[in-house]
Amino acid sequence: MLTPRITAVVEQSVAAGIGLEVGDELLAVNGCVPKDVIEYQQLIDEPDLIVDVRRDGIVLELEVSKRPGEPLGIQVDSALFDRVRTCDNHCEFCFIYQLPPGLRSSLYLKDDDYRLSFLYGNFTTLTRFTEADLERVVSERLSPLNVSIHAVDPEIRATMLRNRRGASSLRWLRALLDHGIEIHGQVVVCPGVNDASVLEDTLAGITDEYPEMASVCVVPLGVSRYSTEARLRAHTVSEAAEVVNTVQQWQNINLAILGRRLVFAADEYYLLAGLQFPDPHTYEGFSMHEDGVGMATAFRMEFLGETQQAIGVRPGFFAWVEGSPASSYRAPRTASSIAASEVFSSASEALQDAKPLRVHAGRSAPVGLLTGTYGAEVLVPLVAQLNRDDVRVIPVQNRFFGGTTAVAGLLVGEDIARTLADEPKGHRYLLPDVCLSRGLFLDGSSPDDLPRPVEVVPTDGIALRRVLDG
Repeated sequence: MLTPRITAVVEQSVAAGIGLEVGDELLAVNGCVPKDVIEYQQLIDEPDLIVDVRRDGIVLELEVSKRPGEPLGIQVDSALFDRVRTCDNHCEFCFIYQLPPGLRSSLYLKDDDYRLSFLYGNFTTLTRFTEADLERVVSERLSPLNVSIHAVDPEIRATMLRNRRGASSLRWLRALLDHGIEIHGQVVVCPGVNDASVLEDTLAGITDEYPEMASVCVVPLGVSRYSTEARLRAHTVSEAAEVVNTVQQWQNINLAILGRRLVFAADEYYLLAGLQFPDPHTYEGFSMHEDGVGMATAFRMEFLGETQQAIGVRPGFFAWVEGSPASSYRAPRTASSIAASEVFSSASEALQDAKPLRVHAGRSAPVGLLTGTYGAEVLVPLVAQLNRDDVRVIPVQNRFFGGTTAVAGLLVGEDIARTLADEPKGHRYLLPDVCLSRGLFLDGSSPDDLPRPVEVVPTDGIALRRVLDG
């Protein structure tokens, strides 16, 4: 067991009132040692508590009286207090295997933990899922969960996961659905492996065997320049178009059978194929926004004022590994339910509430919008509609990861610095917060290391438009 350490105490909170301090180690609540923030939140929902902490080697016992469901008001350095359930699959398309050497060690940890699926939206293959896990998920209503499917054919799925348990682990998906757990699925499509007829069979199998699923996203594999897998390659334009066509055909079938669209293609497929994005209503509420489905359409709606509230903000790649919780904690907010939005800080929410930091350049200075090459394809036509010659889009080519890497969430300081070095001084440069985790890029650098000052802004169209109009 890991001992969670308090990293922040909310002012005028219960925690501040009883004297909890940054650096205290949380040992137990009412004599129970929580395994994770989920169990912790259940424990502190009670009005009368005894909280055991260790400070400078001394164990302190603090008594608490508060309203039922009232949070303590602390942030801790980890979402899980016991060991993360690591992934024992060896998928050839796993991006962890395609990372360059020398990054911080936390980025190389592969998880297959249903708790991180609930907390952050990570995907689990269920190959390490157990009866005890099912009992906990059902009894505590840890919903929704995200499940990686990839193929419904047992042999193909086991081959893709390089794990014989992959052939049978979808039985847990059936069990979760039978108990009313909301499930969102994912199919990572690898050309020549599970596309074409295999993808058809997979979508047919999902419709037939798992029609209760909330949604299924079909996403292209990512290939970095560090990939060592011989048969992994990027989609061709025609292959991308074929995937979109297959998904749209199954959307029509699902509409006829289920009365709703079940499967959706990721935005990358439309960009790869050079196709227009679907109408907003076809995304059925943008339930897979965080997995890159409908992000471009949602951003356009936000940017053009077609919606007054951000539809969703992707938390960023590897968001969970930097520890404390749950910027994407998705449990319902009731006094007795598991909830952490008032207990654990959210970097993305804080950025949305705060005014963007303005450094050096004045508000009237020309503006450069930094983004990935995919993001530039979305932003350029939107910026053109502003009819402003003082705003331009600056695409950043991702040489650090290379390969097919083109999304803003995987931009690193090295590539941004190279791009900014050729840009003029005295301009305002806006950087989406999705490429940062706890203030750091994936290569370990920070915005302070860049050759030009940047303003970090939330990754949604409303926030960006507010900055540009401000």
